Amino acid sequence: MERVQLALNVSDVDAAVEFYRRLFGAEPAKLRPGYANFAIDAPPLKLVLIENPAARGAGVAGALNHLGIEVGTSEEVSAATARLAGAGLATAVEENTACCYALQDKVWVDDPDGAPWEVYTVLADVAETTRPGATPSAAERAERAGGPGSACDCGPICAPDATASTAVGTVTASTASTASNAEPGPASTGSCC
Repeated sequence: MERVQLALNVSDVDAAVEFYRRLFGAEPAKLRPGYANFAIDAPPLKLVLIENPAARGAGVAGALNHLGIEVGTSEEVSAATARLAGAGLATAVEENTACCYALQDKVWVDDPDGAPWEVYTVLADVAETTRPGATPSAAERAERAGGPGSACDCGPICAPDATASTAVGTVTASTASTASNAEPGPASTGSCC
């Protein structure tokens, strides 16, 4: 199967594995000290996790803005929201929100190192930005939505300022325990990464 590979430096591979188990509902294809990878079928993705705190640095990694999984319908976003919350992940839902020149429904979760992931669907294209303003910080996004990720940080093309945050869409948040009693899955062998 052809898939895109995404290799992430993480500060704690065990915490990252637990998060990605919950996010994708899958077990790692390979699990070694300081290393794991997932071979995800939908979307087709090879996710590689490398424990490398020195290279990763503090906060959300370098040039990474956010990561996303596009689905076909709002119902799929709702199903993902229920699955993620049921897996104990804190979620932030945005409905009918303008981002990246599109009207979208989405749910956000943050990985253990703070990298925001969204599951989203595009409801309609928007010819020009309808929510201009300065790019909010991660703390401002979390405060506004009361949860993780909780708003695309794509810059002035889609990030609302505090006064415009409710002009287009609705933001809700759910916090759930991130503790888990799940046991690690079996390690498997395979090629590099």
